[in-house]
Amino acid sequence: MHFFRILFLLLTLASFSQEKEKLPLTEKDTVFYTKIDSLFREDQFYFGLTYNLLSQKPNDFAQNGLSTGIDIGFLRDMPINKKRTFAVALGLGFSYNKYRQNLLVSKTAGTISYEILQDANYSRNKLEQVFLDFPLELRWRSATPESHKFWRVYTGFKVRYLLFDKTKYIGETEITVTNNNDFNKLQYGPFVAFGFNTWNFHAYYGLNPIFKTAAIDGKAIDMKTLNLGLMFYIL
Repeated sequence: MHFFRILFLLLTLASFSQEKEKLPLTEKDTVFYTKIDSLFREDQFYFGLTYNLLSQKPNDFAQNGLSTGIDIGFLRDMPINKKRTFAVALGLGFSYNKYRQNLLVSKTAGTISYEILQDANYSRNKLEQVFLDFPLELRWRSATPESHKFWRVYTGFKVRYLLFDKTKYIGETEITVTNNNDFNKLQYGPFVAFGFNTWNFHAYYGLNPIFKTAAIDGKAIDMKTLNLGLMFYIL
């Protein structure tokens, strides 16, 4: 009798000491993890809106109306430190610049001439240019693998190749000149963009004049461009 009691006690203890069987996870038990990309890049499309100014203007030259511009393109990001907060970026894009002003460009028998319109009655006089852009950037940003909303300061140098140009005057007559060889085909200058997340302030200054060989009364037109506006970066 004592033997059976001892045997029953040992079997009971053994059953409690056994490891509980692991049950399969149910849908409620499933845990989702976000994959962290520690080797992230900030390859970006960019889109900019600018207000365009001209410096080193001839006497009596004036801008009138709203002079605007558009920049669009893509930048390839190449991080240069372990945290990937510093990088260089090389891009390709297009830009369109418009200037409303009082410099009349006309063409007679293949010769292009320039004149400042003073107290003239006209409805429109504008210059338009389209460029192929090659920006090179040095980048700092507070980006982390967990978040792509960050502060940034991007600065660099941009080379522009003039693809198309047009000046148009509308007054008592209409005068249009396209593909003017007096313009500098190759233009270049520094730029900077800084801000948070999508919204960023942007500025570009042309180091060389927009005209290569243009003059008023024998004096060269040395105007340079200054573009100020907003730049939007889209991943």
